[in-house]
Amino acid sequence: MQKSAEIVQQLSRSQIFRDYELAFNQATDLPLAFRPHEIWQPAMRGKKNENPFCALMAKSSRSCAACLQVQQELIEGEPGESHSVMCFAGLCDTAVPVKVGAEVIGFLQTGQVALRKPTSAGFSKVAQQLILWGVKVDLNELQDAYFHSKILAKTQYEAMVRLLEIFAKHLSVMANQILVEKRYEEPPMITRAKQFIGEHQVEEISLDQMAKTLNVSTFYFCKMFKKATGLTFTDYLARTRIERAKNLLLNPNARVSEVAYDCGFVSLTHFNRVFKRIVGKSPTVYRRTVRSS
Repeated sequence: MQKSAEIVQQLSRSQIFRDYELAFNQATDLPLAFRPHEIWQPAMRGKKNENPFCALMAKSSRSCAACLQVQQELIEGEPGESHSVMCFAGLCDTAVPVKVGAEVIGFLQTGQVALRKPTSAGFSKVAQQLILWGVKVDLNELQDAYFHSKILAKTQYEAMVRLLEIFAKHLSVMANQILVEKRYEEPPMITRAKQFIGEHQVEEISLDQMAKTLNVSTFYFCKMFKKATGLTFTDYLARTRIERAKNLLLNPNARVSEVAYDCGFVSLTHFNRVFKRIVGKSPTVYRRTVRSS
């Protein structure tokens, strides 16, 4: 998704995220980061409550590379699922995906936690590895930092991850609203296009018809629409129809097939496929989830 980094940045600046981050820091004494899919640097660098051991490691390019490898492994787990990784020093790190539909736009990340009490034998192994890497560091200072790592019982850590998963779902809802509604100004042509789509979404609308209505070439319309919305015309139309479908599915007496045709889909199979791609679950499962919540 072209604008995923922008959406993550906007959500990171939101009051609800700042409030949650502060509460999380105070409750757990752990850092919290919300970062886009791309990896540029260790996620916790400079964060409040950053693990002191990891802060020292970040000063060495070789150990920093090891941290970046952990970051890469975190996002290479089961797609769309939370994933935990343990680094060479025995510290656990976890990434919780934030999604728009089925697509991951970023991760809530915390960790650098010891799930068992650090030992002298454990630090000895870490020191030996650093020596093999040729890392120059004050071992006395590093040992002190190692033994000051945050320690959590496994059950506590799992409960903390669950809290992040719940918050990630809320951020996903906000991200979808940003993507569909767009809070910034847009060219009049795009406003007219959105208005036309809103008024005729249950009808068959072709790209050529849309461009002709706006009196522009198909190529120009496609280029401007994607630039303004971050979506292709086809994807935007699909998302608009799916938002309507989500509302119609709240009626327990409405058949899924009726909802599909009332939203402009010509076949139930196509509706189910598009709905699952955008929402992340089938219409039937979505309806059952909403009714039970």
